[in-house]
Amino acid sequence: MEWSFRAAEELSAALRAGAVTSVELTEEAIARIERDDKVINAVCVRDFDNARAAARAADEARARGEDGPLLGIPVTVKESYNMAGLPTTWGMPQFEDYVPAEDAVQVARIKAAGAVILGKTNVPFMLQEWQSFNEIYGTTNNPWDHSRTPGGSSGGSAAALASGFGALSIASDIAGSLRTPAHFCGVYAHKPTLGLVANRGMVPPPAPALPTEHDLAVVGPMARTARDLSVLLDVMAGPDPLTHGVAYNLTLPPTRHEQLGDFRVLVLEDHPLIPTSSAVRAGVNRVADALTEAGAKVERHSPLLPDLTEAATLYVQLLGSNLSANFPADRYEQLRAHAAGLSADDQSLATTWLRGMVFSHRDWVQANNRREQHRHGWRQFFAEFDAVVCPITSTPAFPHDHEQSITERKIDIDGVEYPFLDQFAWAGLATMPGLPATVIPTGLSPAGLPVGVQLIGPMFEDRTPLRLAELLEQRIGGFQAPQ
Repeated sequence: MEWSFRAAEELSAALRAGAVTSVELTEEAIARIERDDKVINAVCVRDFDNARAAARAADEARARGEDGPLLGIPVTVKESYNMAGLPTTWGMPQFEDYVPAEDAVQVARIKAAGAVILGKTNVPFMLQEWQSFNEIYGTTNNPWDHSRTPGGSSGGSAAALASGFGALSIASDIAGSLRTPAHFCGVYAHKPTLGLVANRGMVPPPAPALPTEHDLAVVGPMARTARDLSVLLDVMAGPDPLTHGVAYNLTLPPTRHEQLGDFRVLVLEDHPLIPTSSAVRAGVNRVADALTEAGAKVERHSPLLPDLTEAATLYVQLLGSNLSANFPADRYEQLRAHAAGLSADDQSLATTWLRGMVFSHRDWVQANNRREQHRHGWRQFFAEFDAVVCPITSTPAFPHDHEQSITERKIDIDGVEYPFLDQFAWAGLATMPGLPATVIPTGLSPAGLPVGVQLIGPMFEDRTPLRLAELLEQRIGGFQAPQ
């Protein structure tokens, strides 16, 4: 029997029943990586000796009557997480030999839950791309079409899952880094509510692993089923014990509904700043039709929805300010000079992003105040709705493009070129206010590429979009292995 594409929950049940051992699961995963990853290049740092040792330990623990939510399950970890004894580079050549001394808090948590870590997955340079390539580890290819990207910055994790290289992966998201790769590779992902999941140790080298509060970035789970997302989130969720104490307990509210027909959903397929391709539009409408058929309340418009154009503007301003905060002084001064020369008439997202990169503290506080107004708008919205269904990006996976910067690149949407950066509007819809968003696959495009959508839920009510994802998986199907 082959186990590589089974859900983590299925593997746990098989392990408890004695139908398979962790050593057998791990050896099968290793063999698949050694056979198939030559062309995918998803697992950039292999840790097979330690994985084998962890699998043996898991089997011994189970023989003693022990159990755990991930006991004996083969998984991968995004390269950007610190793991003691393994390199953490964030794709930066100057840190090729940087090896942290301790595990990131989430690596420690999945280890404590019994996970068998196969290795680390590839990322773009400094995690700042919707592709996954760097000078150290090369390019990760989409398992569905090797000429296309798996997305970024968690592209290695999504490609690994789609290829059967482990049942779960932990990754991160600030600009769709969990959601875009899941959409491009046909897997599941969950961007948690901002602040729900501790992120210490998911830090660029050689910065110290401190329990800092991130403004937009989160860490979260990726999987091949919606239920597995919940299983992994339960392991990951909770604040950092360094700031909240070891005994701190976090209880998330239960899902608002258990049945698909009880959900109240707003469906968005159009954004004022960027068109939606016919392939992605079809995915959104497949979900909308499933909801309607189940008897759910489905609306296409609501005056309660915060303004999408202002939301996108705020997002790229805050994102630009966030990303530039640690730039070297000379690069920052170059940006300031460049931004000062921009035309006042140019209000494109790319230009807004550049201006945000040189925000003063006063500018940032004013933008943050507007964000709080949006958060209040979302509170009012979620008093009447339970979730938003919308695109993650405008298109399915695009061909590799390593020549142009994000600000210069174009994206082909049904034969017409648009500024690439404008697609960030969809990612920012959940990120800017800090809302949870679950990605589900909806099927394949006419060209045979995966198409996903995101289910955005109320703040700290992560179980609501996760449950909606489970119910939709039952209704429209879920992960398919690449053909």
